[in-house]
Amino acid sequence: MSKTYKLIKPPKKAEKFIQNFFKKKGLNLLVELSKKRKLKVNQMIVSEPFIPELNDLYNLYQYILLNKRTTILEFGSGWSTLIFSLALKELKDMCFHEVSSLRRNNPFELFVVENEKKYLKITKERIRKFNKYLKIKNPIKINYCLSINEMTTFKNKICTEFKNLPLCNPDFVYLDGPGLFSVKGNINGISTRHKDMMPMACDILKFEYFYTPGTIVVIDGRASNAYFLKNHFNRNWKYINDKKNDQHIFYLVDPILGIYNKLQLEFYEKKLSKKKFRINKK
Repeated sequence: MSKTYKLIKPPKKAEKFIQNFFKKKGLNLLVELSKKRKLKVNQMIVSEPFIPELNDLYNLYQYILLNKRTTILEFGSGWSTLIFSLALKELKDMCFHEVSSLRRNNPFELFVVENEKKYLKITKERIRKFNKYLKIKNPIKINYCLSINEMTTFKNKICTEFKNLPLCNPDFVYLDGPGLFSVKGNINGISTRHKDMMPMACDILKFEYFYTPGTIVVIDGRASNAYFLKNHFNRNWKYINDKKNDQHIFYLVDPILGIYNKLQLEFYEKKLSKKKFRINKK
């Protein structure tokens, strides 16, 4: 069983197309909020949530749908959490019965790891309000994990780690946390709590051998962290540097593990129905 399956990248779309995409989903508010003032280059500590970036959110939505990923682990929380919940809901309504035959014990579930209670509360309330506004019945299950993040080492390299992680084996991982200034402690006097430092999370490396072939890791910006992961991964990962969208993508292309993994990969490859779907339909 040596065959591997390809990653489907979201097609490039114009700004107007992306705006209309979200408007058709009933997310006009998202489009309006995206037009607010963006951060300045040295404005790294903020008291309010970041504004939504439509292009990034559109790509994340499409990564989930086009590749039919069922279990998401997100480091950090924010607008992406809302988008993941809506993408999983759409996929669940189309593929629930197919997934029931796979070896996926957390199908259509989102796991969120956050180290700042304030932003986790904002994320929970935002999703609650949008679910109500969009009249979503039976929303997907979201598992929230509030955890301290602290300085540590991985193979003698200084980095950060969450002290607690949710018990799951995702087929899609999104890295967009923690922030530089919320990490506790130091290693030999070094921490990320400085404007010239950069995120350097090692959590994804620690359970690398649990991932099944086909697992996707997407990193929002954080180029140095992406190179850190790339240099320490031991398995066969395909790496894509999406400079236009400032994203780094890893795709696990190890040989198929066995019959259950084979069925899982075949599910990913099967095309979705072209039937139009509205989020608030069900």
